[in-house]
Amino acid sequence: MRALAGLRVVVSAGPTFEDIDPVRFIGNRSSGKMGFAIAAAAARRGADVQLVSGPVALATPDGVSRIDVRSAAQMHAAVFAALPADVYIGAAAVADFRPRAPATAKIKKRPGEDSMVLHLVRNADILADVAASDVRPRLVVGFAAETDEVTQHARAKLSTKGADLIAANRVGIAGRGFEADDNVLVLHWRDGSRTLPPGAKTALADALLDLVQERLEA
Repeated sequence: MRALAGLRVVVSAGPTFEDIDPVRFIGNRSSGKMGFAIAAAAARRGADVQLVSGPVALATPDGVSRIDVRSAAQMHAAVFAALPADVYIGAAAVADFRPRAPATAKIKKRPGEDSMVLHLVRNADILADVAASDVRPRLVVGFAAETDEVTQHARAKLSTKGADLIAANRVGIAGRGFEADDNVLVLHWRDGSRTLPPGAKTALADALLDLVQERLEA
């Protein structure tokens, strides 16, 4: 099945690391497995796939072109460098904030100091910026990893980000979501939704791309 032959698909995956000093950073538990599974599935369907990956310990899928980044700012730049594309799938867990002024040397504990204030500033919103750009892909897909009120947050994200499709999942459940091989996704678009059966991220990637193809053909 090469239903995506002739199409360019850009996928972002994994976490971003926002440096506090040369030895510490703000990060998250994303393994990149979901995004890598999507990239692999898109390549099997014949797409020209550009994968933009945060720091993960995963092999590049066959037939996929990959660029590695560390920070949200680097991921933002790499995604836009990969455009134009027919589809953008933002599966990365991008940090919303970064330290305002990372220290150039390791921050040391000081005698009598029991706390430290870390000033954070907001990172650019990759999904929203792609959706609003002059080179907007035909289909913009985002992910919403939530711990509560998953449907409400996902549908709000669909609207505020300007995306065409949001894949929502509940995290914080053992064996699913971050760092796991399995997941549960509910796909939301403006006038509908679809719950995918729980299963391996590889299977969910194919199910997601089935809907992507449907939306491209609609």
